[in-house]
Amino acid sequence: MPQTHPSPATDHSAPTIQATATSALQTELSLEERLAFTNTAMTMRLDEAKVAYEVNTAHIPTEPVDLADIVSRPVDTGPAPLPELYPTPVAALLQRAHHRLLAGGWCKDVLVDEDGARCMLGAIRIEARGDRGLDADAASVLLDAIRRQFGDDVDSVPSFNDAHGTGRTPIRMVDLAAHLADARSL
Repeated sequence: MPQTHPSPATDHSAPTIQATATSALQTELSLEERLAFTNTAMTMRLDEAKVAYEVNTAHIPTEPVDLADIVSRPVDTGPAPLPELYPTPVAALLQRAHHRLLAGGWCKDVLVDEDGARCMLGAIRIEARGDRGLDADAASVLLDAIRRQFGDDVDSVPSFNDAHGTGRTPIRMVDLAAHLADARSL
């Protein structure tokens, strides 16, 4: 049976609805409108997936996990290897100590704190690997570099280290001492 057009006397709203539907089909949605519709559809799908997951796993007994029991502090993997060391032993030691301070952290008032951070002398000692002569030479060059920069009234490397509130200056001085040792071919 063929459809007939409604008569104007019987249905006054049909032409308005038909005109609205026709105009909606003729106008394309803007990118923002399409993104908004897609966002709404994805949000609905994610909400449904979340509910389905909760329903499907509700029978599995679980206990809450306290991350403080698992992670107590960062894992010490040690500093990353240096790309190229100075060719001389004292300069190379000071460069390794500088890298250790950057990677492992700086501290004051102790050689090594509870988190593994080190003071200037602590970094030199760990990188000297038990060679007390090399350790002493590096500390001597470091003290000389400090005195060149801050004057002869600096008593020792530990006193200089402990006089600072942050590691910025002490770490920079270890790097300068490495340059100085390299310039002296030590």
